[in-house]
Amino acid sequence: MTAKAPSPYRGLPDTAYWRSGVANRPQFSTEGLYTPRFRISRKAKIVTAGSCFAQHVGRTLKNAGFRIMDGERGPNVPDSVLQRFGYNLYSARYGNVYTTRQMAQLLAEAFDGFEPTDAIWEKDGRFYDALRPSVEPDGLPSPEDVRRHRQSHLAAVRELFSTLDVFVFTFGLTEAWMSQDGSTVYPTAPGTIAGDYDETRYKFHNFRYNEVLNDFRAVRKRIRAFNPRAKFLVTVSPVPLTATATGQHVEVASSYSKSVLRSVCGALYEDYHKDVDYFPSYEVITSQTARGENFAPNMRSVTPDGVQRAMSLFMQAHDPDGKVAPKKTGPKPKLKAPPKPEQIEDDVVCEEALLEAFSK
Repeated sequence: MTAKAPSPYRGLPDTAYWRSGVANRPQFSTEGLYTPRFRISRKAKIVTAGSCFAQHVGRTLKNAGFRIMDGERGPNVPDSVLQRFGYNLYSARYGNVYTTRQMAQLLAEAFDGFEPTDAIWEKDGRFYDALRPSVEPDGLPSPEDVRRHRQSHLAAVRELFSTLDVFVFTFGLTEAWMSQDGSTVYPTAPGTIAGDYDETRYKFHNFRYNEVLNDFRAVRKRIRAFNPRAKFLVTVSPVPLTATATGQHVEVASSYSKSVLRSVCGALYEDYHKDVDYFPSYEVITSQTARGENFAPNMRSVTPDGVQRAMSLFMQAHDPDGKVAPKKTGPKPKLKAPPKPEQIEDDVVCEEALLEAFSK
């Protein structure tokens, strides 16, 4: 008589069980959440892109001495001015890339000559690049100036993405606004920064799992055509939606969006064992062990301490020389009043936050 085999759940590490892995874990502890699939070398050419939260990843790596590529260096002016004009946020002045379709579209335009629909928006006699309207906050004098600036930008994108070693991308949103023919996606709704909303010219689209997955596969394929050894580090922004155009409650819509993006990252991680790694910034910030304290009083903005916790875990895993120690946090200072959201996010440029201005 054959003896019964023990349960396949017997003898697993503590991290496999909720009680030992989560319930008994100290508050804010990130122990066991991340084991990198590969280490990022300090010599590797790193290109960053993604949603607003991605700015923290790039800044952390740059401050730690990693080789963050910068294809569009700004003039010699204060950092606050540079950031206002889209410099030093990512490896090029593409602004926030909220969707994978936006990323795939940018590469198609840079390498394949794709021509976007309604690529120039106007406001008060000034003209804006509709595909990155925030990088020139005051607009440009003419459509010709916009086209000239964009051609220079695309040249920088071609140089970056044909020579990179590691691409760090933060998935941010599934909701987007597109041209009515579906050929072009924009980083923000027309009328938010510039342009005018016209339902005969634009439409709302909420990307589904297969669309998001296929778009990033196209991005990966494009990059690896230049460098077959290129690696990809993907993350999901923990920041909920500011507003939704789905007709659902914003909390339900946000859950859908983050679930799709996290599922896509999981599929990429499983499909590409050698070159795609997932960093759990989403899990660090939203962990139940944090009891909501990684978020500001508005329940959306990630606090500086929350960012530090996520980035400390990242550096512990990817700093091969151990030169960058996690920042020590002492007792929390007593505040006379809760910090305002703009004080929390003053070092992050995020167009999506502007949508709050349209609430009644």
